[in-house]
Parts: sequence; C-alpha cells; structure tokens
Amino acid sequence: MTVRTFLETPPVPCMVPATVFDAYGWCASDVLEWRRPGPTLPLEGAGAPLDGSNPARMIFVLRAPLPFLPMELASLHAFGLGLNDEMALAPYGIDDATDGLYDRRLHPTDAMWLAADNLNALVWGLHDWAHFHNHGPFEARAWTELQCDGTALAWLRRNGAATGLGEADLAHVEAELTRLSRGRFEAEGLDAGPVAETLAALGRA
Repeated sequence: MTVRTFLETPPVPCMVPATVFDAYGWCASDVLEWRRPGPTLPLEGAGAPLDGSNPARMIFVLRAPLPFLPMELASLHAFGLGLNDEMALAPYGIDDATDGLYDRRLHPTDAMWLAADNLNALVWGLHDWAHFHNHGPFEARAWTELQCDGTALAWLRRNGAATGLGEADLAHVEAELTRLSRGRFEAEGLDAGPVAETLAALGRA
C-alpha cells in the first residue's frame, strides 16, 4: 500500500543575512506531495541520528523527464511504491535542480514529488524542497543550510498530524539539526552562536 500525503509547505520568513540568497522565495511554496509505503505509522527512524550525507531511500520522482536535470531510475532509490520506469532527480542533482528550476521558472510542485520512508529521508527531502524555492549562489554555505534546516523543521511542526511525529520527535530533529549546523559554521570559521536561536525561531515560524 502506498501512503500519499500532501504536506503543507507555506513560505517561511528569511532569518539569515539578506545577502545569502539572491532570489529568496522566487516562487511561493505551497504543498509537497509525499509518498511512502504503508503502514501510515510509525515513521521509521524517529529516534535515530540525522545523517548529513545523501539520505537513503529518499528521491524526488519527476512527473515527466526533465532533460536539463541529471536523472536516474526512481526505482533504484525508492521501494514499495510500485515504481517502474519513472525517472527521478539524481541524488547528486539538488544544486542542478535549484538552479534549473529557477532559471526556467518551473514550480517545483509541477515538476516532482517526494518518496521517503524514514525520518532522516523526510527531513532532508523538506530541506531540499526549501532549496528549490529559494535560490542562492551557495557562497555562504553555513547560512544557506541553516535557513533550509529551519524551514524543514517549521514544515515538520506544521504537519505533525500527517507525519505522526510528536513533540519529542521534533525536539530530537531540532537538536540534530543544531548539531549539524554548528559543525558547518565551525568548519567555515564562523561564530556558531546564532545557530540555536535562529533554528529555533525558524522552526516555529
């Protein structure tokens, strides 16, 4: 059985320096179609550490092939959804999609839907969904990722009933995203002091 959910993903205010993005909110986010194999609950991996690398079993399935994007068979990455020859955005193509959708003014909702069957995959799917609606040169990586982390957290909170995630799960996600974001700031030699406060504010926007 495939569970098909439309997650509410409304615009979230930009709470990082204005220079981080050159086209923040170039198109208004509205909903993300999310599919995963049943049962509806629980969402696998609710207490596991979040992985900052390409998440397993998460892929954006294209509604139609898009030659300007790197593509792979969706069935190589998502299972139990009855996928056959559908194409998906290649896992390494998030930046390509962020640029390509913006350049063509193609609304992400019209282009793709998300397959994800665990919490780690859902978090990073929402994080990438934020990238697709907010274009930036990706020169200030730590700040860019912080905004997208916080947007993903805000959307998770908004969709608690649909995901089945409780407050303890959301607190866990916030703590993990704070840890990852602090690491990015420190790696760039930046003061990580604003991370926790900014992420908390974004997550409740």
